[in-house]
Amino acid sequence: MDKKKEVDDMEPGPALSRSLDRVGFIKTEQSNSPEGTLKSRPAHECGREERRIRKWRKMIGAGGSDWKHYVRRNPHVVKRRIRKGIPDCLRGLVWQLISGSRDLLLMNPGVYETLVIYETSTSELEIIRDISRTFPSHIFFQQRHGTGQRSLYNVLKAYSVYDRDVGYVQGMGFIAGLLLLYMSEEDAFWLIVALLKGAVHAPMEGLYQSMKVVFQVGLALLRFCHDDLVKLPFEELLHSLRNFPDEATDPDTLLPLALSFKRTEICSTR
Repeated sequence: MDKKKEVDDMEPGPALSRSLDRVGFIKTEQSNSPEGTLKSRPAHECGREERRIRKWRKMIGAGGSDWKHYVRRNPHVVKRRIRKGIPDCLRGLVWQLISGSRDLLLMNPGVYETLVIYETSTSELEIIRDISRTFPSHIFFQQRHGTGQRSLYNVLKAYSVYDRDVGYVQGMGFIAGLLLLYMSEEDAFWLIVALLKGAVHAPMEGLYQSMKVVFQVGLALLRFCHDDLVKLPFEELLHSLRNFPDEATDPDTLLPLALSFKRTEICSTR
C-alpha cells in the first residue's frame, strides 16, 4: 500500500534515467549542439569564472557583511559586474542583498512561519491547482507533494496572506520557483516581498496589475531599430525582431527611451 501511494505521488513524466541540463530541467530530446550536451568547459573559461567568483566574494564579504559599504564606495563597479553576470553559486545571496530582502527577513523574525502555519488564504485552492504547472520539467518540482511543490505552495500562500491586496496572481509561481532553486523558503518569500512591495528599489507590484512596462520596452526597441527594420523584406523581419543588436538592449539606452513614452502613446498601440 505504501509503495503504491509513493508511485501515485509522482507526477507522470520522464523516467529518472533521463538526463538533466545544468540547472535541473529534464531534456526532452538529445542534441548534438553545444547547448544540448554537457561538455567540460575549457580550462581558461574555468579559470576566468573562478577569478570572477573571487572578485564577487571579496566585494560582498562573508555572508554579505561588506556589501553595503562596497556599494557606497564603488557603485559603478557593482553596476558593471552585475551586468556582466552574477556567478551562479552566489546569485541567491546577491539577489537578497541587491533587493534588500535580507534586511526585511532580519527585521521580521517569525513572520513567515506564522503566515505559513497559522494563517489561511482565500487563494489556497487556486495555488494548489497551479503548483503542478510550475516548471513541470524541473526535477525539483516534479514529485507531487514533494519538497519542491510543498515549498512553492508555502511561499505563494504566505505572500497571498501577507499582501491581501495583491493576493495570489497566476504566474507568481514561476518567480517563486526560480528563487527556490537558489535559496530557502523564507529567503524566497522575503525576496518576493522586497520586489513587489519595495525595500531598496521601487516596488514592482504594478507588473501584476498592468502590462504598461512591457509595451514601453517593446516600443523603445522598435523605435531604436526603426530605420533598419523598415528596410528589411518581410522574410527577414522575424529573425531581426528576435535578435536585436547589443546597443539596442543596453539598459542605459533602452530604459530611458522606454520611460519617455506617455500613457496615451501606449494606449494608442493596443
